[in-house]
Parts: sequence; C-alpha cells; structure tokens
Amino acid sequence: MSPAPAPVRWPAEAIWQAVAPLLPGFTVEVLPSIDSTSTELMRRARGDRLEPTLLVAEEQTAGRGRLGRQWHTGAYEGTGMVPALTFSLGLPLAPREWAGLSLAVGVSVAESLQPALPGADGGRPRILLKWPNDLWLQDGRKLGGILVETASLAGAPGEPRYVVIGIGLNVLPVLTQGLSTPPACLREVDSTLTAASALQRIALPLVQTLLGFAEHGFAPFQARFAQRDLLAGRGVTLSDGTQGTAHGVAEDGALLVHTARGMQAITSAEISVRPGGPAQPA
Repeated sequence: MSPAPAPVRWPAEAIWQAVAPLLPGFTVEVLPSIDSTSTELMRRARGDRLEPTLLVAEEQTAGRGRLGRQWHTGAYEGTGMVPALTFSLGLPLAPREWAGLSLAVGVSVAESLQPALPGADGGRPRILLKWPNDLWLQDGRKLGGILVETASLAGAPGEPRYVVIGIGLNVLPVLTQGLSTPPACLREVDSTLTAASALQRIALPLVQTLLGFAEHGFAPFQARFAQRDLLAGRGVTLSDGTQGTAHGVAEDGALLVHTARGMQAITSAEISVRPGGPAQPA
C-alpha cells in the first residue's frame, strides 16, 4: 500500500508576517475544500466580518469567474498535488475611483510571477494581460482569471467598501476533455512553481498594489499594463458585434477600440480576438 501523499506546506505564517504591518487584523486561512473562496468572504462581509483576510482553498467545488462562469479545481485528486492556485483576498478599501482595479491586480500578479518579460523570439512564454481581468500566455491560451466584487458597508457615500479579489491560476497542466486547445499553466513559465510558492510571490505585492491603487488609482499602472497588453493592435469583436482594433487602455482603465464610428472607450464588454488573430476568444 503506497503511503499517503504529504500535505501541501503553505507559507501562511510568512505571508502573515509580511502583510500584517500593512493591514492590521490581517489573517491567512487555508482550507482543504470550499465552494468558493470569494463566495465565503462575501458571506462573511454580509455578516459584518470585515477583517482583512486571505482565504486559500486547495479545492473549489463552485468557484466563480466573470459573468458567473464556473471555475473547478478537482483534478489530481489523491496525488497530494494542488493543480491550481485559488484564493481570495478581502479587505475594506476606499479608492478615489474604482475603475481599473482588476487591471491593476492583473499587473501585480503578472509581474510577481514573471518580473521581467522574456523576449518574444521563442524563449520562455510571456505572461500577458487580456482586458479586463484575465492572464494569458502570448500563444493565445488562458492562464488564469481575476474576479473583483464589492459589498457596501454601513455609512455615508465615499466610505470604504469591502472588496474581494478572487484569483485562480492553473499551476499544473489542466486535464481537459473536449477542448481543442488546453489551458496554459504556470509550470510552462517557471518549472519550479507550485501553488504554494506562487502564492508567496503574489500575496505581499498584491496588498501593496491595492493600497497604492486606493491612493492613486489606475494611472500609475497604465504603462505597466501596456507592456503586457495582449489586445493592443489586434482586431477585436465586442459582445454587441462591433468590430475594431484595440489601442491600449486609458488612464481610467477603459479599453480604447477604434471602430467604424471612431475611437470608443469600452468600460464593460466581452472582448474576443477576431478570427485570424493569434489569440482565441475567452
């Protein structure tokens, strides 16, 4: 009889020590299984549990993506390996403007996992950002996603809201059926990465990003987003069927698309790369 796999060693204490000075009352929790880390933190917020919390799940049974899409993490069961990093960070936040928050989070995560972009000449895969909240590799495969939700707190307008940042990243190759192109995974970028080591890279810079965003908004992240902008210069189709060419993002995080009616600033839409482009629709 083979021995039971060793439990994953999560860097909870190290993350707590690094983040607690920035977020008084901060806690780190790791659960073996839950429906959704974001759903759980929103449940707590509605029950007036508003302390800053990093909630990690080794398995999510009903993880949620944008527009309610499901994010499941259950492969590799019984192996002791965690194939995907799924966690949510919840905290009270009062930014001057909320626009562009998911883009700033994407910049932080991408830079934490790949601080310097490799050359585009066949070297290591490059982690790019697909507006408004996905991480992709440059070959057109999705690596992970970001979901931002907020809950109103009692008080006057302008008071903090409780924001929950949910992040899901494939770490190991995804076992898929019925997909012509399998999703990307972090091991393609860095063969040493595990769910635990990726979390340790991401956590502190993410908190610093959120605090910086609250003070300065998206503008300081605009140029950094542009370095990893998957859509820039590509033909795109909006969810209403409008076609055009993406021209980067504005200081408020809006996607700039040149269409037959001129330049449009898109703040909410589903975006796909037009047929013939190197990336595939999300």
